[in-house]
Amino acid sequence: MITFCSSELLSAAERSFTSVYELIKLDIKRGASLTPFILLFGKSGNYGQQRHRATVSGKAALAVTRPGGGATRRKCRSGRRGDPRRGVMEPLLPAILALWLSLNQAAAGADIQAFVVPHSHMDVGWVYTVQESMHAYAANVYSSVTEELGRDRRRRFIVVEQEFFRLWWDSVAGEEQKKQVRQLLQEGRLEFIIGGQVMHDEAVTDLDDDILQLTEGHGFLYDTFGVRPQFSWHVDPFGASAATPVLFALAGFNAHLISRIDYSLKDDMQRDKQKLQFVWRGSASLGEEQEIFTHTMDQFSYCTPSQLPFSNRSGFYWNGVAVFPDPPEDGVYPNMSLPVDKDNLHSYAQTMVENIQRRARWFRTKHVLWPWGCDKQFYNSSVQFQNMDPLLDYINQHGEEFGVTARYATLGEYFQAVHQEELTWEVRGSHDFLPYSTEPFQAWTGFYASRNVLKGVARRASSQLHAAESLFTRYLVDTPDGPVPKEWALQKLRDLRWAVSEVQHHDAITGTESPKVADMYLQHLTQGMTGVEELMVKLLSPAPVLHSLGATVTQSTGPAWDSAQRVVVYNPLAWNITTYVNVTVELPTATVYDDEGQPVPTQIQPSAEWDSRYDLFFAVVLGGLQQREYVVRPLGPPGRGAKVVRFERRSTSVERRKRGRRLLPLLNECYVLRVDQDTNLLHSVTDRIGNRTVKLTQDFGEYHANGDVRSGPISDNYVFSADGSSVPAYEAVGMEIVPGKVLTEIRQYFYRKEWDEEYAYAVYTRVPQGFEGAAPCRRIEQSYRVGPLGMNREAVLRTTTDLSNNRTIFTDNNGYQMQRRPHRTFTNNTVARNYYPMVRTAYVEDESSRLVVLTDRAHGVSSQDEGQLEVMLHRRLWNNQEWNLGYNLTLNDSSVVRPVLWMLLGSRPAMTLLGQREALALQHRPVVLRVDSAEGSRRSRGFQDRVSSRAVVLPPNLHLLSLSVPGWAYRSNNTEHLQDLQQGDERKTEPDFSRVLLRIMHLFEVGEDPVLSKPATISLKEVLGELGQVRSIEERSLTGTWDITELHRWNWKTTEESSAKVRKAQDRKQDDFSVTVSPKEIRTFFVRFKQPIDRPRDLLRRITAERAKRCLAQLPHLGAKGDVLRTKAQKVGEEEQNTGAEGTSWGGERGEEREEVKLRCGCG
Repeated sequence: MITFCSSELLSAAERSFTSVYELIKLDIKRGASLTPFILLFGKSGNYGQQRHRATVSGKAALAVTRPGGGATRRKCRSGRRGDPRRGVMEPLLPAILALWLSLNQAAAGADIQAFVVPHSHMDVGWVYTVQESMHAYAANVYSSVTEELGRDRRRRFIVVEQEFFRLWWDSVAGEEQKKQVRQLLQEGRLEFIIGGQVMHDEAVTDLDDDILQLTEGHGFLYDTFGVRPQFSWHVDPFGASAATPVLFALAGFNAHLISRIDYSLKDDMQRDKQKLQFVWRGSASLGEEQEIFTHTMDQFSYCTPSQLPFSNRSGFYWNGVAVFPDPPEDGVYPNMSLPVDKDNLHSYAQTMVENIQRRARWFRTKHVLWPWGCDKQFYNSSVQFQNMDPLLDYINQHGEEFGVTARYATLGEYFQAVHQEELTWEVRGSHDFLPYSTEPFQAWTGFYASRNVLKGVARRASSQLHAAESLFTRYLVDTPDGPVPKEWALQKLRDLRWAVSEVQHHDAITGTESPKVADMYLQHLTQGMTGVEELMVKLLSPAPVLHSLGATVTQSTGPAWDSAQRVVVYNPLAWNITTYVNVTVELPTATVYDDEGQPVPTQIQPSAEWDSRYDLFFAVVLGGLQQREYVVRPLGPPGRGAKVVRFERRSTSVERRKRGRRLLPLLNECYVLRVDQDTNLLHSVTDRIGNRTVKLTQDFGEYHANGDVRSGPISDNYVFSADGSSVPAYEAVGMEIVPGKVLTEIRQYFYRKEWDEEYAYAVYTRVPQGFEGAAPCRRIEQSYRVGPLGMNREAVLRTTTDLSNNRTIFTDNNGYQMQRRPHRTFTNNTVARNYYPMVRTAYVEDESSRLVVLTDRAHGVSSQDEGQLEVMLHRRLWNNQEWNLGYNLTLNDSSVVRPVLWMLLGSRPAMTLLGQREALALQHRPVVLRVDSAEGSRRSRGFQDRVSSRAVVLPPNLHLLSLSVPGWAYRSNNTEHLQDLQQGDERKTEPDFSRVLLRIMHLFEVGEDPVLSKPATISLKEVLGELGQVRSIEERSLTGTWDITELHRWNWKTTEESSAKVRKAQDRKQDDFSVTVSPKEIRTFFVRFKQPIDRPRDLLRRITAERAKRCLAQLPHLGAKGDVLRTKAQKVGEEEQNTGAEGTSWGGERGEEREEVKLRCGCG
């Protein structure tokens, strides 16, 4: 795209034929296009709609454009309508077209057009920490690219992940560089791709976190530049999930790009030109509504081919390889490619052209995407472009000879060219590209379980963030000027958002990074969690906090309780729940009372893992997003605690015929678990509701990995290579059983040798008691202790049943949808290639029953034998492969891990109803905080009391995916926001604390349940009414940057007819605040609430007239002022109770009195 823009209208002098001639001649010579230029003269001074922003926004006279440029609509505008100078260039049109024809003859025979896309793959972590990478090369990438793009208008560059760019922008870039970046973005020569904070992994990340990191990056880009990415570049994740294209479509993307898929599948797709590009309908329920065009990179992937037939140096990497820890002072890097000169120019061109031609055979159009770059490239952009510029010139000058022309391009320019071909594309359904293998013995399924500790901490941090976001939102809506500083609170949330987003990187949560980088991720997560925990404490307790028990805990430690203590429990889900919580104390007796002074079911027992500690369990009942207080008193009859019953250790050498003779039943209202006293292993489980018994036993196995590359295939942090099935990891099992009123706990200890004193594995199985009709009744809750492992061991939990599943397992894509995984047989490595990621859930089933496993972190799962479900829990590996040793990627993980799994067993319809909700119940367990002493005076607490009394509840098929205050400063209206950006430093940049981001997700697939699979309609005004009075709602794209009514994604022709009407934006708008959410749909909104000063009646409406009188009676110290207020408030309260009227405004003194009432007695 060439755009001539100036502050004055064009005149013949300002834009002479000669200048146009020279510019077009230069552009064609450099291979910018193969198709004729078109001079577009529009009405009212609009000369064509560009696909990239004008050089000088708002002012232009002539846009010279050619088909195929760019990605977003922008306009150059000239003077007033009817200006006589508007047509000054029209007489020159024939001459310009003749010029083009003459100059383009050399390229007339060129059938292939290569789009050379400069990029640098910059891992946020992996081998080096973020700080090390910024110092060694990352900062130089942006500094040098900015400078070099400014030297030549042909040049392009794409920026993919935002973390490094944001660090550069905030701490390195000067004002002139920032100005250059904005200019390059306006010209469309610098393009942000994906736009998330990182390029997230697709196998082991959770849906919540994928959306978070994308939102964080998009918010920064839109807030800072007004840019909204529209294309993905997922070139390095190890396999491709079907949930990812759905999220990108919901975010407004027009095309998706993937690379790493199974080698055999890619070979097949390359042989058939129809297959590498397709339209992906990642969700079976959403279908074409959220489909997206998908490009699969060929076998060369995202790196430029490095082999040169005429040189022993790598090709096309003229800046060499980055050096750590410090860049070389002389600027000479290792492995710098041979500089381009007159002697090797033709050889370079021939090599490049041959690669382009080879790639062209694998795709349907004449347009070839040619990535130029690789890991850690373009830190010296000058030498890169100085060598590629003459190479492209030479190819274009010999276009007829080569049959190829080449141009620098952004990814958007490439996809635009493909889109304009208007071809009809095949449709891919909702199946994914997992697992990923690079060759028969290189199955990348090991990382599903690598660094289990990091995976667990990352998920806990995400859950804590989810709870804190909703709690802070409630606080701001209720008390916008409360005592907790908003800016301080938002920064705490942003710190944890950053850490959780960062660890979603495809070399982070995967466990494929070096030890020091893993430590960096953990440090960022724990620091962020500490800050958010401090925030939650301040929000939930107005009094000084003695100790925090943490978020979403099942087991927490604290100091000895010498007196009664208050415990605050917060439910982060928008459903009513009945469950139990667990805290660890140092006293053997305790009684727990709720906030109405009533005792609740309580159980205290010796801790399984801590000497002189006790586990305190007590039942809680909470509404959606509701907080309740419980008082724990260290009182109770001596010996009241639950007793531990110990059983004799049993050897695995027990003859099989002697097993199953002595079965010990343990039951609750939903299950009967039978334990074999001859083996101390589970024997069977009876579903009392469905009246079916399933034989079920659990034990631990280990795969023995090879660590010597000379002896055969190895396992490492990426790869799992099994030489046969797992073997038992124990010779004896010990057992303890702790029966109680809240739960019965089975403790099993697995010993490597019969005579070992220390156990190697432990399982703690909890069967909740007294929860008939509530969700915990259907849970068999298990936590594990695994490790430290021996070297080159990969530990698995084997659950073996008599279900006839044909070795087929179902696993989830990022917690969004399920995938059916039939067992497949391969010539080599069948065990490893039948492993799949489990992010939230997996199950096996037959015609009548389903066994569901839910997890608190990602694992690898498989069904290696009939009726079996195998979960890989932990890995410890070392090998002598030079590459792994050089980067310290051998995974010598000696940690002890404590993952949690819940099992559900029942009929298939019953498990369909429970599975999704229970997975979320495990992920978002109640937050438990210990606060001030209960013996002190209970002061008025305003907001805390209201959180206790008001519940936010959604229907059972809808989930509150997000409720947060993002804090971005941008305006919702795109035009107004762009106008703000033009003001530069003068624009308002304070966080917007009144804008609430709300996401609601439908949990069920079409046809999955006769009732819950139906679309659900709710009134946001009613659902959110317990937070505050809704003033307005506005539907947005997934990450919030698009008004949904302005989002018009590209349409791609497909071979399949539409099966249902695609809903249009205008069909979604609801003036009455009602919203319909269809199966598997995620809908995103900006919500604004009326400020408390604007809704006094709403405040009084929440208390009855009787409660109002009691509350106001507490103010005798106000004297006459209190009497006046009391009379007026009672009158308004009675009117409210009788009529439900709204809208009266208390202003002036009355408003001040209302605030005083609110602060003094908390009756708001």
